[in-house]
Amino acid sequence: MKTKRPQPAHQPRANRHAAEVSGPLPHVGEDDLYDLIIATDKPLLLILDEVTDPHNLGACLRSANAAGALAIVTPKHHSASVTDTVIRVSCGAAAVTPVVQVTNLARAMKKFQELGIWLVGTDDTATRTLHETDLRGAIGLVMGAEGSGMRRLTREGCDFLVKIPMMGSVPCLNVSVAAGVCLFEAVRQRISG
Repeated sequence: MKTKRPQPAHQPRANRHAAEVSGPLPHVGEDDLYDLIIATDKPLLLILDEVTDPHNLGACLRSANAAGALAIVTPKHHSASVTDTVIRVSCGAAAVTPVVQVTNLARAMKKFQELGIWLVGTDDTATRTLHETDLRGAIGLVMGAEGSGMRRLTREGCDFLVKIPMMGSVPCLNVSVAAGVCLFEAVRQRISG
């Protein structure tokens, strides 16, 4: 990818970041995503259940792109959409990694499973850890919103629930940080064999 020349320091911050995204944002509908999954060897999806903070969505986009994820999937309602803030925080990832908003997340997750995707949900009460789970195949990593976590139907739709091992006293990670940890555990496993 061609690197753009830095903008003058006196230019407003938002304009500097807007220059990083060139061309139209990718539009991938639900049916298009199913076609992409079929055409992709070992697809990696990031599924966000009711993540409403645009800063978190932008950071998740950045990590998903860096990890080679095919797309981010969110419900159409009660979720952040791609705004200027999301685009800025994503540092260019919004221009190449689609955010696919689905009408019914539980139904979309069932379709993913029918297409061979294993759904791995994150839950701090799970007994299995992220590192004990095979993430080398076709995987959908499912994350819930901070505080409320995944909704019941989303949780029940997962094939496995895993937790990120925590050594300190905080109960959980920010969703964008947790997404990065999980995505790059999948990358580590895929690279190592």
